[in-house]
Amino acid sequence: MKVTVDPLVCEANAVCVGLAPDVFDLDDDDNLEILGSEVPVDQIDKVRHAVRSCPKAALSIEE
Repeated sequence: MKVTVDPLVCEANAVCVGLAPDVFDLDDDDNLEILGSEVPVDQIDKVRHAVRSCPKAALSIEE
């Protein structure tokens, strides 16, 4: 499973960072970073929740 962000849509609200801090982070310029190319198995439920909770729908999942 892979998660991606559309940087043109993301407003760096950090909802995803709060829900899955092992997968998402904000850099010093408030750009969302995805930590790693694949979502760790133990983080899948958190990432799914973060994707559903994104206020701008900027995140997507590739199975």
